[in-house]
Amino acid sequence: MFDFTELCIRRATSADVVGVVALIDAVYREYGELLCLEGADSDLLTAHESYAARGGEFVVLTDELRILGTHAILPLRPPAVCTFRRLYLDNSLRGQRWGKQLMNWAIEAAMERGFSRVEFWSDTRFSRAHRFFERQGFTRTGEVRDMRDGHVPYREYFFSREL
Repeated sequence: MFDFTELCIRRATSADVVGVVALIDAVYREYGELLCLEGADSDLLTAHESYAARGGEFVVLTDELRILGTHAILPLRPPAVCTFRRLYLDNSLRGQRWGKQLMNWAIEAAMERGFSRVEFWSDTRFSRAHRFFERQGFTRTGEVRDMRDGHVPYREYFFSREL
């Protein structure tokens, strides 16, 4: 059993790449999916630098030994609209306070940067996450898009929220 009371959210570094990839790969495998580091998931290899270079931020939730969660914010249509990306949690932390803490970090970061709206897409298979997003005030608009940048085609729902 792990003691999750000593977790912290901090900006990702290059030393986190292996842990970030391992976490997100494990989540994908729960849904029968594989990471596509040469396609849809290539941002994970340089997230610590590339998000910042584009005016965003990529953070990790860690106990200093393992990466247990991730989240990111990126400008989408500045100055008003940003997007959230890469909200993932280790299975052992889901349903606790950690997802909400990561989401609170992203909402606060977006407001501090002056964004008034958040828009993002989420894989249709992540139904538990969708319920979480709706509890956090995000609306699923009904818009769906087909994606072909992974190992197999998938679909995504569109979510948004005014800040």
